[in-house]
Amino acid sequence: MSSPDAGPPRPPRDERRPRDERPRDERPSPAVGRRIKVWFRFVPREDGLPYDTEGLWATRLSADTAQVDNVPFLQDGVAEGETVRFTTDADGVHWATGRVADSGNCTVRVLPLPDGPLGRDARAVHERLAPFGLGGEVFSADFPLVAFTVPGDADLRAIKELLVRGEGEGWWHFEVSCATEAWGAA
Repeated sequence: MSSPDAGPPRPPRDERRPRDERPRDERPSPAVGRRIKVWFRFVPREDGLPYDTEGLWATRLSADTAQVDNVPFLQDGVAEGETVRFTTDADGVHWATGRVADSGNCTVRVLPLPDGPLGRDARAVHERLAPFGLGGEVFSADFPLVAFTVPGDADLRAIKELLVRGEGEGWWHFEVSCATEAWGAA
């Protein structure tokens, strides 16, 4: 017999509903919302840095997807804000396997020319692009490559014009490593 404060009697075990009727792979991961490092593999460029992997911070969205939280320095074809799918190896390392959803952002990398008017000054590169509201990350003091996330709603035409002008005037070299249709049309 139960006490008056215990509530109604529990049904027999075979009549109870399962705690979570969703298949195991559809249940939210306990780590959803946590920041993880997702690694990308690529073939190093002959004229580039001697790396074949890059780790990007990302916010875990599910057991096998995450949203990229920072701008890539080396990996092409991905931008901040995009959703990527990953697998996790036996060592717990998360390896990107593909892009699931575009962010609408572009990735632009700018390397100031040492003998140009900006010298090796990454801050001078930031100052030139600051009027567009672009923030960027610097690879290192020794290699002042600046990687920018260009939001889809930015003034893409004006940014492209400045990048081309700066390259023409010997300020920097630049590359667009992840472009959208809007970037191409601007």
